[in-house]
Amino acid sequence: MPKLLPVLRLTRAEHSVMLVIAVITAELLSGAHLSAWTFALSIISPIFLSMGAFAVNDYFDIEVDRANGRKRPLVSGELKPSDAVLVTVVSMLVGMIAGALINYYCAAIAVFFGALSVLYSYRLKELPAVGNAYVALAMAIPFVFGNYVSSIALSPANAVIFAMVFLSGFAREIDATIRDFAGDRLREARTLPKVIGPAASAYVAFALYSVSVALSVYMFLSIMPFMLNAAYAVPIAISDALLLYSGAAYVSRAESRYANVRNISLAGMALALACFLISAILYIRIPF
Repeated sequence: MPKLLPVLRLTRAEHSVMLVIAVITAELLSGAHLSAWTFALSIISPIFLSMGAFAVNDYFDIEVDRANGRKRPLVSGELKPSDAVLVTVVSMLVGMIAGALINYYCAAIAVFFGALSVLYSYRLKELPAVGNAYVALAMAIPFVFGNYVSSIALSPANAVIFAMVFLSGFAREIDATIRDFAGDRLREARTLPKVIGPAASAYVAFALYSVSVALSVYMFLSIMPFMLNAAYAVPIAISDALLLYSGAAYVSRAESRYANVRNISLAGMALALACFLISAILYIRIPF
């Protein structure tokens, strides 16, 4: 039986917190009135699908993680590859079954992303930008999943948030391939930096961040409950600044800052998620 703490590190359990926030926010924005059972299933499904996705990714990436100096459980020997397979299978099954018990829409999303995560780890990540787009989609889809828990009509707020998270997640993943450029050269991965170069890739990522920031302004001006909401305006402005700063670091080729801006961009996205949740609960109108 795999040890608990190494399994939690293998599956990046902390990322599940962000997924839970996204799902709850989407449910609030769609006006959901859920039973305790349905609510619990809506949380269980993305948590376990995410755990399975990280486990299978590390299974296929042992040598790359070793080359990039990442002290992950499979690299350190705390867990065996067979442990990662077991965790993947169990987590995926739990996530898919939980989604299926909600409704057909959630079942379809759960099965699709469970299968897609395996395909990503096995092959899609080797394709320029396609793998990055998958990871960004996995970050954004909880807002669609949470919406469909109770409604098949996608709310305007959830639609725009989906686009914002997808674009900023896509940008962050491109920056990650720039940071891991040396290690990725050890495998036949045709990442975007390998195809068009790190400099051009950094500009693409910065452009994606910029569009996401523009959408955050559009939300403030046009879409309730974010329109003229101080509870949204202040934290999202900080989040936007953090994301643009992170993107600018890669554009300027400041390699000494790569390790720090990785955490800064993560903080920016986490703050945005918290901001969406707070704004769905609290409305403080700016008086103008």
